[in-house]
Amino acid sequence: MARQDRIGVLKRRNASRKTKLPELGYYLIVTDTEATERCFFTGLYKNLPKQIQDKIMIKVIEVRTQDLIKECIKQTAYEAQYRIPWIVFDRDQVKDFDNIIKKAEQNGINVGWSNPCFEIWLYSYFGQMPTKLDSLVCCRDFAKLFKTKTSQEYDKADALLYKKITDCGDENIAIDLAQKKLEQHKREGKSKPSEMCPGTSVHLLVKEIKQKK
Repeated sequence: MARQDRIGVLKRRNASRKTKLPELGYYLIVTDTEATERCFFTGLYKNLPKQIQDKIMIKVIEVRTQDLIKECIKQTAYEAQYRIPWIVFDRDQVKDFDNIIKKAEQNGINVGWSNPCFEIWLYSYFGQMPTKLDSLVCCRDFAKLFKTKTSQEYDKADALLYKKITDCGDENIAIDLAQKKLEQHKREGKSKPSEMCPGTSVHLLVKEIKQKK
Protein backbone atom coordinates (compact mmCIF):
# COMPACT_ATOMS: atom_id res chain seq x y z
CA MET A 1 0.00 0.00 0.00
CA ALA A 2 1.40 3.41 -1.00
CA ARG A 3 1.63 6.32 1.40
CA GLN A 4 1.93 9.99 0.53
CA ASP A 5 5.53 11.10 1.04
CA ARG A 6 5.57 14.35 -0.87
CA ILE A 7 3.47 16.23 -3.37
CA GLY A 8 2.99 14.18 -6.48
CA VAL A 9 5.31 11.40 -5.35
CA LEU A 10 4.33 8.11 -3.79
CA LYS A 11 6.78 6.08 -1.73
CA ARG A 12 6.18 2.37 -2.19
CA ARG A 13 7.30 -0.58 -0.12
CA ASN A 14 8.49 -2.30 -3.25
CA ALA A 15 11.81 -0.48 -3.59
CA SER A 16 12.60 -2.32 -6.79
CA ARG A 17 10.01 -0.27 -8.67
CA LYS A 18 11.62 2.80 -10.17
CA THR A 19 9.95 6.19 -9.83
CA LYS A 20 8.84 7.53 -13.18
CA LEU A 21 10.68 10.75 -13.91
CA PRO A 22 8.34 13.72 -14.48
CA GLU A 23 8.05 14.98 -18.05
CA LEU A 24 7.30 18.57 -17.03
CA GLY A 25 9.80 18.99 -14.23
CA TYR A 26 10.66 18.08 -10.67
CA TYR A 27 10.33 21.24 -8.58
CA LEU A 28 12.40 21.18 -5.42
CA ILE A 29 11.25 23.97 -3.10
CA VAL A 30 13.30 24.52 0.06
CA THR A 31 11.76 26.97 2.53
CA ASP A 32 12.43 28.15 6.06
CA THR A 33 8.83 28.31 7.29
CA GLU A 34 6.84 25.64 9.08
CA ALA A 35 3.60 25.59 7.13
CA THR A 36 2.47 28.52 4.96
CA GLU A 37 4.55 27.85 1.85
CA ARG A 38 3.94 24.11 2.09
CA CYS A 39 0.17 24.62 2.27
CA PHE A 40 0.28 27.11 -0.60
CA PHE A 41 2.30 24.96 -3.01
CA THR A 42 0.48 21.78 -2.05
CA GLY A 43 -2.75 23.54 -2.94
CA LEU A 44 -1.30 24.83 -6.19
CA TYR A 45 -0.28 21.30 -7.19
CA LYS A 46 -3.71 19.88 -6.34
CA ASN A 47 -5.33 22.60 -8.43
CA LEU A 48 -3.43 21.59 -11.57
CA PRO A 49 -5.28 19.49 -14.15
CA LYS A 50 -4.94 15.76 -13.49
CA GLN A 51 -2.99 15.20 -16.70
CA ILE A 52 -0.45 17.79 -15.53
CA GLN A 53 -0.24 16.36 -12.01
CA ASP A 54 0.82 13.05 -13.55
CA LYS A 55 3.73 14.77 -15.31
CA ILE A 56 5.11 17.08 -12.63
CA MET A 57 6.51 16.75 -9.12
CA ILE A 58 6.70 19.39 -6.40
CA LYS A 59 8.68 18.57 -3.29
CA VAL A 60 8.68 21.03 -0.39
CA ILE A 61 11.38 20.80 2.29
CA GLU A 62 11.51 22.94 5.43
CA VAL A 63 14.88 23.82 7.00
CA ARG A 64 16.52 26.63 8.97
CA THR A 65 17.24 29.82 7.03
CA GLN A 66 21.00 29.29 7.20
CA ASP A 67 20.59 25.83 5.66
CA LEU A 68 18.46 26.80 2.65
CA ILE A 69 21.21 26.73 0.05
CA LYS A 70 23.08 23.76 1.51
CA GLU A 71 19.92 21.63 1.61
CA CYS A 72 18.92 22.69 -1.88
CA ILE A 73 22.32 21.69 -3.28
CA LYS A 74 22.18 18.41 -1.39
CA GLN A 75 18.72 17.52 -2.67
CA THR A 76 19.46 18.61 -6.23
CA ALA A 77 22.39 16.19 -6.39
CA TYR A 78 19.86 13.38 -6.86
CA GLU A 79 18.67 13.21 -10.47
CA ALA A 80 20.21 16.66 -10.96
CA GLN A 81 19.27 16.81 -14.63
CA TYR A 82 15.57 16.68 -13.73
CA ARG A 83 15.32 18.71 -10.53
CA ILE A 84 14.50 22.41 -10.70
CA PRO A 85 15.79 23.98 -7.45
CA TRP A 86 14.14 26.90 -5.66
CA ILE A 87 14.49 28.44 -2.25
CA VAL A 88 11.47 30.38 -0.95
CA PHE A 89 11.93 32.64 2.05
CA ASP A 90 11.03 36.02 3.58
CA ARG A 91 12.95 39.19 4.35
CA ASP A 92 11.48 39.33 7.87
CA GLN A 93 14.47 39.71 10.22
CA VAL A 94 17.00 37.88 8.02
CA LYS A 95 20.22 39.91 8.16
CA ASP A 96 21.92 38.18 5.21
CA PHE A 97 18.82 38.37 2.99
CA ASP A 98 20.55 39.81 -0.10
CA ASN A 99 23.63 37.64 0.32
CA ILE A 100 21.55 34.47 0.53
CA ILE A 101 19.77 35.40 -2.69
CA LYS A 102 23.04 36.23 -4.45
CA LYS A 103 24.75 33.05 -3.29
CA ALA A 104 21.76 30.92 -4.31
CA GLU A 105 21.75 32.38 -7.81
CA GLN A 106 25.51 31.82 -8.10
CA ASN A 107 24.81 28.16 -7.37
CA GLY A 108 22.14 27.89 -10.04
CA ILE A 109 19.27 28.03 -7.54
CA ASN A 110 16.13 30.03 -8.28
CA VAL A 111 14.83 32.29 -5.51
CA GLY A 112 11.27 33.13 -4.54
CA TRP A 113 11.74 35.90 -1.99
CA SER A 114 9.17 38.10 -0.28
CA ASN A 115 9.69 41.43 1.43
CA PRO A 116 8.62 41.73 4.19
CA CYS A 117 6.89 38.31 4.26
CA PHE A 118 5.03 35.70 2.20
CA GLU A 119 1.71 37.38 3.00
CA ILE A 120 2.65 40.29 0.73
CA TRP A 121 2.41 37.79 -2.15
CA LEU A 122 -0.96 36.60 -0.88
CA TYR A 123 -2.10 40.22 -0.70
CA SER A 124 -1.64 40.52 -4.46
CA TYR A 125 -4.41 37.97 -5.11
CA PHE A 126 -6.80 40.65 -3.91
CA GLY A 127 -5.23 43.29 -6.15
CA GLN A 128 -3.21 44.89 -3.38
CA MET A 129 0.43 45.15 -2.37
CA PRO A 130 0.50 47.79 0.36
CA THR A 131 3.66 49.10 1.96
CA LYS A 132 4.21 47.05 5.11
CA LEU A 133 7.73 47.38 6.45
CA ASP A 134 7.21 44.98 9.35
CA SER A 135 6.33 41.33 8.83
CA LEU A 136 4.16 41.12 11.95
CA VAL A 137 2.12 44.12 10.83
CA CYS A 138 1.88 42.68 7.32
CA CYS A 139 0.58 39.33 8.62
CA ARG A 140 -1.86 40.98 11.00
CA ASP A 141 -3.31 43.31 8.38
CA PHE A 142 -3.48 40.57 5.77
CA ALA A 143 -5.43 38.40 8.23
CA LYS A 144 -8.03 41.19 8.45
CA LEU A 145 -8.26 41.45 4.66
CA PHE A 146 -8.46 37.67 4.32
CA LYS A 147 -11.40 37.53 6.72
CA THR A 148 -13.15 40.32 4.84
CA LYS A 149 -12.71 38.56 1.52
CA THR A 150 -13.35 34.96 2.59
CA SER A 151 -15.45 35.36 5.77
CA GLN A 152 -12.96 33.00 7.44
CA GLU A 153 -10.05 33.35 9.82
CA TYR A 154 -6.56 33.33 8.32
CA ASP A 155 -4.49 30.34 9.37
CA LYS A 156 -0.89 29.97 8.18
CA ALA A 157 -1.24 26.18 8.41
CA ASP A 158 -4.55 25.99 6.52
CA ALA A 159 -4.43 23.07 4.09
CA LEU A 160 -7.05 24.89 1.98
CA LEU A 161 -5.14 28.18 1.88
CA TYR A 162 -4.49 28.10 -1.86
CA LYS A 163 -8.08 27.22 -2.70
CA LYS A 164 -9.48 30.00 -0.53
CA ILE A 165 -7.07 32.54 -1.97
CA THR A 166 -7.82 31.64 -5.58
CA ASP A 167 -11.57 31.26 -5.04
CA CYS A 168 -11.85 34.79 -3.66
CA GLY A 169 -8.90 36.37 -5.45
CA ASP A 170 -7.35 36.36 -8.92
CA GLU A 171 -4.03 34.67 -9.66
CA ASN A 172 -3.49 36.43 -12.97
CA ILE A 173 -3.91 39.79 -11.27
CA ALA A 174 -1.51 38.67 -8.53
CA ILE A 175 1.21 37.69 -11.00
CA ASP A 176 0.77 40.90 -12.99
CA LEU A 177 0.82 43.10 -9.89
CA ALA A 178 3.91 41.42 -8.44
CA GLN A 179 5.79 41.82 -11.73
CA LYS A 180 4.84 45.49 -12.07
CA LYS A 181 5.93 46.17 -8.50
CA LEU A 182 9.38 44.69 -9.21
CA GLU A 183 9.68 46.79 -12.35
CA GLN A 184 8.69 49.89 -10.39
CA HIS A 185 11.39 49.26 -7.81
CA LYS A 186 14.00 48.89 -10.54
CA ARG A 187 12.90 52.12 -12.21
CA GLU A 188 13.39 53.82 -8.85
CA GLY A 189 16.98 52.59 -8.78
CA LYS A 190 16.56 49.83 -6.22
CA SER A 191 18.78 46.85 -6.99
CA LYS A 192 18.64 44.80 -3.80
CA PRO A 193 15.58 42.72 -2.79
CA SER A 194 15.97 44.06 0.76
CA GLU A 195 15.24 47.53 -0.65
CA MET A 196 12.18 46.37 -2.59
CA CYS A 197 9.44 46.61 -0.01
CA PRO A 198 6.77 45.66 -0.69
CA GLY A 199 7.97 43.11 -3.21
CA THR A 200 8.18 39.45 -4.11
CA SER A 201 9.51 37.11 -6.77
CA VAL A 202 7.34 34.14 -5.77
CA HIS A 203 5.13 34.95 -8.75
CA LEU A 204 7.90 33.77 -11.08
CA LEU A 205 7.71 30.25 -9.63
CA VAL A 206 3.92 30.20 -9.61
CA LYS A 207 3.75 31.47 -13.19
CA GLU A 208 6.26 28.87 -14.38
CA ILE A 209 4.33 26.00 -12.80
CA LYS A 210 0.95 27.25 -14.01
CA GLN A 211 2.23 27.60 -17.56
CA LYS A 212 2.86 23.86 -17.69
CA LYS A 213 -0.77 23.43 -18.64
